[in-house]
Amino acid sequence: MTQHTDIFRRLGLAWLLLLITPGLLLLTRYQLFPLIDLQSNLATILYWITSTGTAPYGVATVVFVLVIAHRMMPKALFISLFLAISLSQLSSLALSHTLKPYFKEPRPNLVFLTQQDLPTDAQLSLDTFYQLDKQTRSKAIATALEGLKVVKPDLQFTPRIHQHWQDEVSYSFPSGHTIFAVTLVLTAGYYLLLAGLPSFSLALVAWALLMGLSRMLLGMHWPQDVLFSTVLAVFTSGFGIFIVNKLRPLKCYLPEKSID
Repeated sequence: MTQHTDIFRRLGLAWLLLLITPGLLLLTRYQLFPLIDLQSNLATILYWITSTGTAPYGVATVVFVLVIAHRMMPKALFISLFLAISLSQLSSLALSHTLKPYFKEPRPNLVFLTQQDLPTDAQLSLDTFYQLDKQTRSKAIATALEGLKVVKPDLQFTPRIHQHWQDEVSYSFPSGHTIFAVTLVLTAGYYLLLAGLPSFSLALVAWALLMGLSRMLLGMHWPQDVLFSTVLAVFTSGFGIFIVNKLRPLKCYLPEKSID
């Protein structure tokens, strides 16, 4: 087995691992939200995990990966890594923003709020919510959450998750966080494995797995959002790697035996 074949096999296994949880949830029609106490320490941990894919912290996540990679791999290979990550993340961002208004899928937390017997002035409607501008949608979620305290006083949120619900008021499909995380994992993983750094690649896979779980448990995405976003990430990652390898062929700066 050549090194390149082995790398794609490992990346394929990592990708399949990321598909398992949302795939099983979709097949069994099981929704993770509302499952956990959104005022618990677990919810706080999940919030910080999801924040690593939220602007501007997502940029810090990419920079962190680049800094570690720069210290551990040859300069020429790092340049290709940097270009591939930049290109693949730009394409993932464009894809996410293009598909959301096309599919117009409401988020689980919004559906949940519309199903509650909230006070009249706090009620939400799926038919009109997305016709509002972003600032008005955010205020509507805040009002609904205040109304939720009246009808379900036992359902509490940490202040950060409360604010997160107010900030994340776009459509649900696809999951931008998932595309971001899986694209980064597959793109960086390709070059990290070429450099002989499997441990760092494995750590990134674990992070992406937790990212998908956090999005579902916090009520931001359905299982199908995470599942198909993981599929879409193969194309955004592959696009970045393909273009960069065309512009900077590996054989030009790596020993031939390392890319056989």
